[in-house]
Amino acid sequence: MSITSIISAIGNNSSVYPLIVRDCGIEVPSKILLTYNQNKKESKGVAYLAARERFLDEYSTSAVWLGGIPLVSWICNKLIKRFGLNPNVNLKLFKEEKDIQGINYNINKFKNIAPDAVKDLIKIKNNKKVYERLLAAKFISSTTIPILFMGFILPKLIFASSAKKIENLRNQEAQNKNNSKKISFLQKEKFFKKEQINFTGNWVSKVANFSAQDKMAVTDGGYAVGRVATARNKNERLDLSFKMAGMMFLNFVAPKWIEKALNKLSGISLDPLMLADEEFVDELKKGRIKLPKSDSAKDLLDFVDNAKNKDTSFVKYAKKLKKIKMLENGIRDPREYVDLKILGKFRNDIELFSKSALKSDNFNMFIKKAKFAKSANIITNVVLSSFLLAYVLPKVQFAFRKLVTGSDLEPGLAPAEKIVDKK
Repeated sequence: MSITSIISAIGNNSSVYPLIVRDCGIEVPSKILLTYNQNKKESKGVAYLAARERFLDEYSTSAVWLGGIPLVSWICNKLIKRFGLNPNVNLKLFKEEKDIQGINYNINKFKNIAPDAVKDLIKIKNNKKVYERLLAAKFISSTTIPILFMGFILPKLIFASSAKKIENLRNQEAQNKNNSKKISFLQKEKFFKKEQINFTGNWVSKVANFSAQDKMAVTDGGYAVGRVATARNKNERLDLSFKMAGMMFLNFVAPKWIEKALNKLSGISLDPLMLADEEFVDELKKGRIKLPKSDSAKDLLDFVDNAKNKDTSFVKYAKKLKKIKMLENGIRDPREYVDLKILGKFRNDIELFSKSALKSDNFNMFIKKAKFAKSANIITNVVLSSFLLAYVLPKVQFAFRKLVTGSDLEPGLAPAEKIVDKK
């Protein structure tokens, strides 16, 4: 994979790749180190336990978060196919858009050029209620199972594991201090409060075709609720609420805001893969780039569905960047719903860039600078959002913790005498 391909992948804020880079590569190691340093100000023993909990928590969560949802979805797809139904049919097609797209419209339009795909549409049309129930079950399974594990089971397992470590440290402290009257720093009944380990159609059409990142956002929300619910005390509950709200914002909202701002500042919205494509650049230079007449729904789909345009750069990259889905024979997949707003913006971005490039004094230099600028935007976005997640958020969280508890220690690990309940 080329460097440009890697930059393109991590620059797609609708995919999981930026999350993997930020989460596993930057955010987690930084948080573990910051957690240790924050707690060792008052106790190296608690610092070790806090860093250990953070390590187990973050990487176990990442494994479930990034792997659990696709795995459960894959299993559910297999089960749906056992019913003779194709899980890739988009339920949004049942909302007919006159002369544009819809299940009946697509059946009639593609029956001769994509007969196998149309058979899938007909089966779904005849078994709509069953299909809706299956997709609802798929969505619930692929989000609820990871939520239960990450939000409820995993923290309890980590807490139980920490309790044993706490007992060992308590005994060690007791031996070191002998019979001192001073309250043991890790007195179990004050340090750790033991808890029982407890382990229709419209909404379906909206959630059934959620992207992996959309499902991760839903899972993250449920995971946050679970973590807050399983907190060991009030202060830990407040601390986790602050942390989880910040994480969700910085993972799913801030990167898209940053991307829009950087694109606006640079005036470059096209993917670096396109700017590195010599054939695409040559078409721009010679003014031969073929685009739909306008960003209207009819013009967009008429262009994509015209067999003469299947090899154009517009169709090629609309497919590559997952704005449309094509069958192997070059026909648009009639089972997929096309987001015409996104496709229209893509068309307009190419047209705007083409006009700017042709107006420039030096076309080749303009392309070179544009590619560099877009790549720099992507790297800046990853670095900035990672910095906010891995450094700024923990520091703000530590300040919030100090304000609420009066201590630098993890609220769930802090001894009772360190807990201050500020009302």
